[in-house]
Amino acid sequence: MESKALTITIVYDNNAYDPRLRTAWGFSCLIEYQGQAILFDSGGDSPTLLANMAALGIDPGEIETIVLSHIHGDHTGGLSGLLPVAGDGLTVFVPQSFPARFKEAVRTRAQLVEVVKPREIGKEVYTTGELGTGIIEQSLAVRTDESLVVVTGCAHPGVVEIVRQAKALSGDEVYLVLGGFHLGGKSRREIEGIISEFRRLGVRKVAPCHCTGEQAIRMFRQEYGEDFIQAGVGKVILVPP
Repeated sequence: MESKALTITIVYDNNAYDPRLRTAWGFSCLIEYQGQAILFDSGGDSPTLLANMAALGIDPGEIETIVLSHIHGDHTGGLSGLLPVAGDGLTVFVPQSFPARFKEAVRTRAQLVEVVKPREIGKEVYTTGELGTGIIEQSLAVRTDESLVVVTGCAHPGVVEIVRQAKALSGDEVYLVLGGFHLGGKSRREIEGIISEFRRLGVRKVAPCHCTGEQAIRMFRQEYGEDFIQAGVGKVILVPP
């Protein structure tokens, strides 16, 4: 049986983890899986992104696919500096709702794919398709031997809704949800409700970062205990561990 070992490296985040790396507001992670190198989001600026990748020994030229979750600059700002040093044959997946000017700029450097509905973007790697009615966003779902790993950028459409969509796409159980949960400023009661929904949906492990908010991160840590993963820039998550 073919191994489905998955490595996710957080290369840009406002939460510290590896002291060698720079922190800044935004998010980006590298997904390495079955011979694929997929960058999810590009952080807020290319100097920080590229410096962190260099410190981690990540060669931008080996990135084959970039997926952008939504249009906000803290998730797309690093793209302009990354495109010139990325590998040939690069494909960039963006929600169809992205501005035309942004999409045309990408087309000058890479193949652009506009996402509307859920679809496979790589081997066992899927986009949820466009979600939300205000800020439109896509997330990723990766099928592994440990079931499903869900990666979110900012979770503007609601992190519970994203998990539901990812689970509905595959029918698999959710092993891990990683990324920004967008819970900063939410009340304790609201966060408790979201944690209860995670439990009801069978989410086994969580790695909240970026825009999740300090209070929500503390509450997820308290609830999940050993199944809580402290996330931040430079954190490497292996599935299976």
